[in-house]
Amino acid sequence: MGTFAFLSSCLSDDLPGVGDLVDLTGPSPSFNFDEITTSQFTCDEVLIFANYEIYFQAGSNLAVNGTQYEWSISEIINETEEIPVTDIEYINSQRTVLVASIKALKADVIAIEEDIEELELKLPCETDQVKINAILAKIDALEIALQAANDAITEDIRESIADLENQISNLPAGTVNDQNVIVAFPGPGTYKVALKVTDNNGWSNTIDENITIIEAVPTIPVPEIGEPSFEDNSLPDGTGDGRDSWRVPSNSAWSPTGGGTTVIQINTDTNPVDPPNLPDGRQAAKFPAGGSRVAYQEIEVTPGAEYVLTYHSAFEVTQYADLKVSILKPETSNYAESLLEDNIIASRTDNNIDRVDNIWRQHALSFEAGDNESVIIFVTNSGDESRLDFFEILVKQ
Repeated sequence: MGTFAFLSSCLSDDLPGVGDLVDLTGPSPSFNFDEITTSQFTCDEVLIFANYEIYFQAGSNLAVNGTQYEWSISEIINETEEIPVTDIEYINSQRTVLVASIKALKADVIAIEEDIEELELKLPCETDQVKINAILAKIDALEIALQAANDAITEDIRESIADLENQISNLPAGTVNDQNVIVAFPGPGTYKVALKVTDNNGWSNTIDENITIIEAVPTIPVPEIGEPSFEDNSLPDGTGDGRDSWRVPSNSAWSPTGGGTTVIQINTDTNPVDPPNLPDGRQAAKFPAGGSRVAYQEIEVTPGAEYVLTYHSAFEVTQYADLKVSILKPETSNYAESLLEDNIIASRTDNNIDRVDNIWRQHALSFEAGDNESVIIFVTNSGDESRLDFFEILVKQ
């Protein structure tokens, strides 16, 4: 005969339901941060200002009301010593949202203002009167564009901008108890940032992380390449035949053939509407068969910086051809010295094997400036006709 067990239960309002059990685990704090440091330097690298700011966003495993947050920050002097930081400023995190909204409403105006400011900062260090005049002309043109951009802002948008600016000016200060807060640090250094999170049951836990604030440094300027696309009238003063920036200091010293004309020829696109087209503009550099023409330009660089130089090549394909782009040390004084390994910082050679006639291909050449304040871009060819166009250079981050 089988045995049956009967189970019964009772409900009582005096007993907590499952959902009412007290959470004894406590919160698990976490935080993310984004550096929003801003700085500005004069053209000769004197610091104008530096705002060392970081936006902190606190989190926790809890999604209950009443969670409390408390930030504390100390500076680490060495591996064993910490000191409180008294000149920390806590900024309301809503400032970030409001500033972004203003930038979105007047994006065109802000972009032009930044371009003008960049040129004005550059101007005091420029000694070449032609370049000074070109900068002043650009500023004048930008001032006109700025006025037009300001005039294009509607009255409704102006009112919205004014309202956002008023909200920023009336924001309460940030506090150590804000869940999200911007912290303005007094300067570079290593700081211990601690976050204590307390839940609505009174349980709390703390997390901390060491954060290093790097001293602001000037932005490495992008070198200027004269007539980079070999176009007419592309010098700073609006003149030039596309080749003036690329002439060697001495034909006899730099000629691969021992003398004669070395200046590059120009290839012109007479039909810019239909392909194939040049990578940029209407003109490109042409290096005829025989290798007698070269391109030479010395550009300023920042010692210690790394750069990437890009350019485009095209070839005739009736016979073998190659094109070599070299970055030379500034003391290189002739063609023979350009072949010495000690003078070559970097080089790249491309050829017409498996290439299609008149079809352009982009190349990249990375190099380090080392101790040099300038380098020479030097281009040679051999074999069949080669063409070159559209130099660009960027700072490698």
